[in-house]
Amino acid sequence: MKNIKNYILAASLGVMAASCSDFLSEQVPQGTLSDEQVNTPEYADKQVVSAYAIFATSEDINASFSLWNYDVRSDDAYKGGSTTNDGDVFHQLEVEQGVLPTSWNLNDIWVRLYNSISRVNAAMHAVEGCDASFKQKEQRLAELHFLRAYAHFQLKRLFKNIPFVIDTNLTYDDYSKISNTEYSNDEGWGVIAKDLEYAYGILPETQTDKGRPTKAACAAFLAKVYLYKAYHQDDATSHQVTSINEAELDSVIKYTNPALYTKVGYDLEKDIHNNFRPEEQFENGCESLWAIQYSRNDGTKYGSLNFGYGLICPNIVNVTDGGCDFYKPSQNLVNAFRTDDKGYPLLDNFNAKNYDMAADNADPRLFLTVGMPGLPYMFNQNFMMDESSNWSRSGGLYGYNVTLKHNVDPALIDQYLIKGSFWASSMNRIVFRYADVILMRAEAYAQKGDTKEAVNLVNDIRTRAAGSTQMISNYPARYGVKIYCKPYDKNTAYSKEQALKMVKMERRLELAMESERFFDLVRWGDAEKVLNEYFNVEKGRCNVYDDAKFTANKNEYLPIPHSQIAASNDNYKQNIGNW
Repeated sequence: MKNIKNYILAASLGVMAASCSDFLSEQVPQGTLSDEQVNTPEYADKQVVSAYAIFATSEDINASFSLWNYDVRSDDAYKGGSTTNDGDVFHQLEVEQGVLPTSWNLNDIWVRLYNSISRVNAAMHAVEGCDASFKQKEQRLAELHFLRAYAHFQLKRLFKNIPFVIDTNLTYDDYSKISNTEYSNDEGWGVIAKDLEYAYGILPETQTDKGRPTKAACAAFLAKVYLYKAYHQDDATSHQVTSINEAELDSVIKYTNPALYTKVGYDLEKDIHNNFRPEEQFENGCESLWAIQYSRNDGTKYGSLNFGYGLICPNIVNVTDGGCDFYKPSQNLVNAFRTDDKGYPLLDNFNAKNYDMAADNADPRLFLTVGMPGLPYMFNQNFMMDESSNWSRSGGLYGYNVTLKHNVDPALIDQYLIKGSFWASSMNRIVFRYADVILMRAEAYAQKGDTKEAVNLVNDIRTRAAGSTQMISNYPARYGVKIYCKPYDKNTAYSKEQALKMVKMERRLELAMESERFFDLVRWGDAEKVLNEYFNVEKGRCNVYDDAKFTANKNEYLPIPHSQIAASNDNYKQNIGNW
């Protein structure tokens, strides 16, 4: 029984010995399984399905695998809720004060993601034990390598120095010997890339089951890993970017080659909003490279719904009563969508004044990303937003803006928006979309000094943005807004510095409220400057930020949870920053 014993004992690294027994009772059928029962295609494939499922079932309203709970550290969003004490640990993240290794929310996301890795490794062990009768053996292993890379990727963005669980034959005793500093930062990204390179060599170009990754999805993921890897942060005494690696930028360009995507039908949606609609005809569209698949009406009470966004729904009286109104777009983000008389973003002074709906030009993506007073919520005129408690549980402390990308039209309650313990939706969450691929390619070219190609790629995104008006075509006439967005002049010679500013702003506008912003700032080495400037302005708007301060070489990453260090036999080392 060595095989089954080993993968059973490959339990949750995140909870180590203390809760290993809990994991065993969840994972292993009652009774004893023989090698013959375990190493069958039927059993192994069920284990693979279980590995996929955990990425929907293991997340929580306080630990969404989208990482929105942790993006409140960025300048895109306020924590929201009723007061600073409502989700106080996330308030501490928002202002970068009082964050402790003992904070429960840090351990929570750590445990959930390592539980996911454990489930993947268990499935991988089962598949590896199958003989040639399992016709899909190699493909299933490739899918599992992709899933394991995804969990490690999320953990690494959060904690930087993490243990990598890549041996499916580890015993219980082996776990007590794993270190979170076995690999340098650069080597850690290499471990993730290795899993993905393996998967990329095997995954098919198309999948019948939409939730399974394709070769293009893996290419997009590889590009993202190599983009993070390119910004070296390997000084043991700091989190600063020490160099930018040209060869890794070349890998980004390799894996964002349009031919990898367009030949199998991936492209930009005609309207960006199509990526954030729950109706079946919009799910898994041409821009969605890989998405977490949620569903309804699958025979269970609530279906496989996305409860990870359960705190985000606004609290509309007699409509969405119980909505918690978290993750609210910041005024700074709204201001970033202002455009000048050429239809270009105000790269250097967008936050010099607050956006004025009646006077300022705005990128149309503003109205597809942020619900604001004076406009209809989720494009439904029956729900007009104003400065009332419907749109701010905090009485305006966190403002009255509401995110639109995560929410569903209240007219679709009981269809795509369903009330359980919290509000949930069946709308897929896109993990990798083609617009991000274009922007990663633009960033790599900008860093390499090919500014013309970088700006051309940014213009692809801006051209699509300008045409994304299907839901808001009547806004200028009805609500008096001024929609104006144009691509940059292709005949102008831009400097490297200008091109990088354009790329960084475009990432913010295109991916706003998709939990990329904070991680982008850290990757670029911009977090300290950008966030402290943000805090200094916000202090004049809201006393939430009175004590806010970003401390370089500390707040870029979360501290390793104390309970994990305590359970590791001192093999885990705390991140720098005097935690």
